[in-house]
Amino acid sequence: MKKSYLWVSAAILAVHGLSAQEQQKDSIPLQELQEVVVSDSKFELKRENSGKTVIKITAQELERNQGRTVAEIINTKSGIEIAGSRGRDGDVLGVFARGGRGKQVLVLIDGVRVSDPSTFSPEYDLRLLSPSTIASIEIIKGAASTLYGTNAATAVINITTKGSAKKPIAGTFQSSVGTSQTAEDQNYNLGNFANSASVNGTLDKFSYVVDFSNRYRSRLSASVTPENEEDVFSHFSTNTRFGYQFSKDFQVSLYGNQTKYSNEYDASSADAPNLGKSDQKRVGVSSSFGYGKGSIQLNAAYTDYETNSRDTFGESTTEGNNIVVDLYNKYVFADSWHTILGVNYSKDEAVFSDDAEFTILDPYANVVYVSDFGLNLNVGGRLNTHSEYGNHFVYNVNPSYVFSTSEGYVKLLGSYATSYITPNLTQLFGAFGGNPDLEPEENRTLEGGIEYTINTKFRVSALYFDRNEKNTIGYDQNFMSINLSDEINANGVEVEASWRPFDALTLDANYTFTERKGDNAIRIPKHKANLNVGYQLCKTTNLTLNYAYTGERFDTDFNTFTDVALESFSLINLYIGHELIPNKLNLFLSADNLLNEEYTEILGYTTLGRNFRVGMDLNF
Repeated sequence: MKKSYLWVSAAILAVHGLSAQEQQKDSIPLQELQEVVVSDSKFELKRENSGKTVIKITAQELERNQGRTVAEIINTKSGIEIAGSRGRDGDVLGVFARGGRGKQVLVLIDGVRVSDPSTFSPEYDLRLLSPSTIASIEIIKGAASTLYGTNAATAVINITTKGSAKKPIAGTFQSSVGTSQTAEDQNYNLGNFANSASVNGTLDKFSYVVDFSNRYRSRLSASVTPENEEDVFSHFSTNTRFGYQFSKDFQVSLYGNQTKYSNEYDASSADAPNLGKSDQKRVGVSSSFGYGKGSIQLNAAYTDYETNSRDTFGESTTEGNNIVVDLYNKYVFADSWHTILGVNYSKDEAVFSDDAEFTILDPYANVVYVSDFGLNLNVGGRLNTHSEYGNHFVYNVNPSYVFSTSEGYVKLLGSYATSYITPNLTQLFGAFGGNPDLEPEENRTLEGGIEYTINTKFRVSALYFDRNEKNTIGYDQNFMSINLSDEINANGVEVEASWRPFDALTLDANYTFTERKGDNAIRIPKHKANLNVGYQLCKTTNLTLNYAYTGERFDTDFNTFTDVALESFSLINLYIGHELIPNKLNLFLSADNLLNEEYTEILGYTTLGRNFRVGMDLNF
């Protein structure tokens, strides 16, 4: 497809978007501000009864971001910076929340922790996720180790995958194609392809979901090189889920997933045949049994990881697996006390020169009190029992108070919570720098804020956070892993606002100020802001315009081991969606970095210029 054809396609789609068809229904309902949140308590509670900062990315928002990756979508939220998300696929290098590092962010998929135990960094690789399979994403900011255990120090990203339709058979097919180019080389050649397909349904008490997705990007170099050689990224994912509803109170679901990706990258020599391949296989079970005002929940999974790398240093393979089991009882007393009593078990294994493993067994309890006079209280504790370093206790105290108004409410909230990060297998037993005497990293987080809401039309909130890190794992002069004596402090302010002045228009904005002291704080901007404008042009067509500002920050030049200041930059993205056939066929056009700004996100790595994408979403 040539440049002229791409512009013609865009023009046709835009014309369709401006044509109103009265016989068709509204395409995408606008998000209600008075939403229900789950992740901060494991109960469905109204947002006004939650004392934590929870961001909810709904199915509607995901639909309005078709063609973008999960990392790109999450990166527009307050308090979060995903380094590498604005570059070529395969270059997501860290999820930094509230001035923390990637290892301090926990990723859950359908309630189960996901993390490769064979790698040095325990953070989950967001490249393994396909947006087309996701129903919603909740992001809890702040310490959450009481409910979720290790690594839940700065944020928890809780991802819920799509379920089955109520009818016997339903299906979706999504496909998109786009350009893949830098700001300097606007050639409009196609190099970005994505496809997904799903078949699902419910037959009496039996439900099923089978889906497949793939993503491919070419025509870009991972690093900024004079040769401008091409590095190709490809991704394939298959998911299955089968459920049975034995009664109205008892259900069981079994699921499986296999995800593979192949990523060409640049190491010490940009023109060398550097190639990484990853293969992840996961099987799991989820079950719930309800009784009276309570229920017993089980989430368990076994995941196998294998990564093969080939670069200028030779070939290497890492293998690992883990088992995660989360069993807990939920019970509501007197309609006000929401209690959780549970136990979490995990076992991580990896292959180094010898096999290595550790186990974690954590009992935990949490109580949420929702009064009828405005007071809400969330308290809990967790005893971390580790096979290597013994016991470690964490807790949280999270009060909030709601003042009702004639049209909404004002909420004051505060939180004091501790969290921990378990040393991973490489740090404990790796061939280079392994130290079995390591202690867990410790975090303490203090928060205070206010939220004001007017019905479902307007919400604004401001929150201050202060976090202290101790026992951070680093290296001594012999490159052995040790717990550092120096402490790290991060604090800042997050401001969020959502406004729906009338039914067709939504405005969402956020601003984050972050300051980190104790190290060089690379790749963490001090100032960051986002503005999202959504407009329903007519019953069948919607438009979303996004402005994103990333302030100055530092990065390290690893050739000279000096820190370099990176300039701030601003990006504007556009999305137009059109329902061509009601409930059946949707078309979209997206334009990223519309003004074609040149900028550096990570020192030495390629960033994307103006790029276009067109696609379709077919439902039957």
